[in-house]
Amino acid sequence: MEVSGACNLRCRMCLVRYAPAIGKKQGALSFEQFLALVDGLPGLRKLTLQGLGEPLLSPHLLAMVRHAAGRGIEVGFNTNGTLLTRSIAERLVEAECGWLHVSLDGATARTYEEVRHGTDMRPHPGQFDRVVSNLRALIETRGPSERPRVQIVFVAMRRNVAELPALVTLAADIGVDSVWVQNLSHDFGDTEPDGAYGSIREYAAAEAIFDGGAPAAQLVFDRAAARARERGVELRLPSLEGAERDGDPRGCGWPWESAYVTHRGDVQPCCMVMGSDRATMGRLEEAAFDRIWHGPAYTSFRAALLGDEPPEVCRGCSLYRRVF
Repeated sequence: MEVSGACNLRCRMCLVRYAPAIGKKQGALSFEQFLALVDGLPGLRKLTLQGLGEPLLSPHLLAMVRHAAGRGIEVGFNTNGTLLTRSIAERLVEAECGWLHVSLDGATARTYEEVRHGTDMRPHPGQFDRVVSNLRALIETRGPSERPRVQIVFVAMRRNVAELPALVTLAADIGVDSVWVQNLSHDFGDTEPDGAYGSIREYAAAEAIFDGGAPAAQLVFDRAAARARERGVELRLPSLEGAERDGDPRGCGWPWESAYVTHRGDVQPCCMVMGSDRATMGRLEEAAFDRIWHGPAYTSFRAALLGDEPPEVCRGCSLYRRVF
């Protein structure tokens, strides 16, 4: 669930940078909408309170975490970490947040701050140090409980991948539980080059390491893996050339197992789509989730994923291509 469509950053690889700005109040999912959806799904097992926006901008985030955890749902979210103060960390621990994934796309301030710009589209000196400091405070705050589980997320691109081994060293020093490396989510190849997604499509073409940059990136991955073994860091690396489906006839399991709901109430098949106009199965203001889940849009979408001609929006998806 995207609890906030607003964000305090404009990261180079994120759709937020290339779309009209959304205010904090305008972008907030209401607590009533949250309750209606979550309590309407008695079998819900895992809940990610995150979308394109920054979850810590939601005025209801802590109450949402507390409510979900109280129901026995494993709950957590991804954050850029800039607002993750010690006070917020303490309250998240008290609310029994299950996991926190913090984005850190570089091992140096210069590289990180050239990726994660402020709302003025410029680097903000000191931001890297603040996020690292917030991570250290989070680890100290949770203490021996080891909850929430803390993971650094690194989006690998041509501009930053060389720093991955150093990031592993930094992660070990901070004491996080794991480092998750992922490729860019989508190449937006299903969109028009001069259309609304033209800029992010151009960026993805220039920065994706799985299209043309794989040999050099693999050498870095190998060094990072060796460093992780030395330092005792759990490291997840993505495939650079794709992988077999292991007999699963589905091109992707998301539409059968999970769903993504935007702050506007748009129900989408996954969080990789980026853009409500690209694959919307229904809207909660028009129909209940259960009706959408079993409706004709979802049915036809799933059917396409069982064949050799997937929905057009899936063809450039890193998860579908097995390079995420």
